Amino acid sequence: MYKRIRLGERLVEEGLITQEQFDVALKKHQETKMVLRQVLVDMGFITEEKLIHFMSECLHVPVARELSSLILDPGVIKLIPENHCRQYMVMPLSKEGDTLQVAMADPFDVFAIDDIEGMAKSKIEVVLCRKEEILRAIDKFYHGKERLHQAVTSMAQEADRIESKRQTKVKKVEPKEQIIETDQAPIIKMVNTMITEAVKARASDIHIEPEEEVLRVRYRVDGGLREAMTPPKHLQEIIISRIKIMAGIDISIKRTPQDGRFKMNVEEKEVDVRVSTVPTTYGETVVMRLLDPSVILKDLKNSGFGDDVYTKFRELIERPFGIVLVTGPTGSGKSTTLYLALQTINTADKNIITIEEPVEYEIKGVNQIAVNVKAGVTFAKGLRSILRQDPDVIMVGEMRDEETVDVAVRSALTGHLVFSTLHTNDAAGAIPRLTDMGAAPFLLASALVMIVGQRLVRSICVGCKEEAEADPVLLRRLGLEAKDDQLKFYRGKGCDKCGMTGYRGRIGIFELLRVTPEMTPLILERADSGSLQRAARAQGMRTMLEDGIRKALRGTTTLEEVAREALTA
Repeated sequence: MYKRIRLGERLVEEGLITQEQFDVALKKHQETKMVLRQVLVDMGFITEEKLIHFMSECLHVPVARELSSLILDPGVIKLIPENHCRQYMVMPLSKEGDTLQVAMADPFDVFAIDDIEGMAKSKIEVVLCRKEEILRAIDKFYHGKERLHQAVTSMAQEADRIESKRQTKVKKVEPKEQIIETDQAPIIKMVNTMITEAVKARASDIHIEPEEEVLRVRYRVDGGLREAMTPPKHLQEIIISRIKIMAGIDISIKRTPQDGRFKMNVEEKEVDVRVSTVPTTYGETVVMRLLDPSVILKDLKNSGFGDDVYTKFRELIERPFGIVLVTGPTGSGKSTTLYLALQTINTADKNIITIEEPVEYEIKGVNQIAVNVKAGVTFAKGLRSILRQDPDVIMVGEMRDEETVDVAVRSALTGHLVFSTLHTNDAAGAIPRLTDMGAAPFLLASALVMIVGQRLVRSICVGCKEEAEADPVLLRRLGLEAKDDQLKFYRGKGCDKCGMTGYRGRIGIFELLRVTPEMTPLILERADSGSLQRAARAQGMRTMLEDGIRKALRGTTTLEEVAREALTA
């Protein structure tokens, strides 16, 4: 297919490897029968990136990057089975006419190209790509889908059977009757398998998104969405109706957002599933939040706090009264931090009551109330009722309105320890937000104990962690000196444990603003968040960005993750 080149000799000619390195690699190639190019990379004589770039120039073949971030046509992916993709290290990308474009790690493998041509019944156009990128793409677009595919196929066959039965009936089958008929093994198996596979993948959410021609299903794992499956469009109503039935949602209502919940046993543990539906252009979008109580309540110290921050946090949550706030955007782990704090101070001599929307995880020994707007139980009304229950510690799920803020502040000033969350970009921004919501500055100055700002960053997979060079541009953006040889950073190379992503799990990056008497004048003057942050830093506060950089230097996360989360703070 391509003009034959003596790659090893060319590499020596261009000065990319030495003659001695070539001779050593050639000897190992002859002994092991491994591909010479792979031997050169494995022995560290040349990086895979440099080798691919050189091969691209020699063969006049483009290089493909970030395959896993592409949106690929499911029909194209089906042209090459997963086992052949792994065998030949190839990933189908697109098809135009009778030509299939594929990414390959080894464009010299003519046997693989011939086999793929016959399999796909297409001409093959090759683009070069790193082996890790191809494996990552295979895992994203193929991995773990076999059982889902079988369930979808079974359900499609059942739907076809019912449609055939409907057409043979004289009496027209009503939609409700169709749902009842299809609510048998195939649809049950399909939805149960979808949820089971999501739990196994450590997903926090399942997104079911109707598009014009397909139904898109994605899992949110470690904060990012991954493609899971694309069932045929004609199964959309059946799948969504089944989920709504499980969640106790009215299947006849399709133009109004609805919420529900159900519990399901997955691998000997009970998972709480919260369901939300919203009407869109092509049908109802469904998001299922998966709450597994067995994975949430770990030790507070191991949640990402540094020793110094943990010590301060632990000291302040032992206070008898005042307000402790945790801030950050949706999905930043605020509620988890509060749950861990409550668990830490939960003793037999304390009456702890919470009001939440919803109650995500149950804590033994804590009285938890769920917000129910239809029944008249709001955060503000619930908080007023809690005060009549003689509490020592109160947790309010969110400071959402002026009335809730007012009751919370007055509760703190009358001898109660109040925990809550607030949506702000950083810790210092919480004080101006509260004053904007009607809190009197002189009351805030007395009530506030501390404010924690936090984000979640992905943790480097310990199974494939390796040292990595940092991008000089990124270093400058973070205020670091690119020439500092003492700065060492890490990344995940990608392995089976992390699904070739290089990341597994998430950890928090934090900043702790302690509200001291020295800050009172600034609060009374309604100072902006910038002034408050400067005052807090003068008293020793470490920002989220600084905390993130420390974790990147320790190899806990990557510099890219820190920049993605903390530079927006």
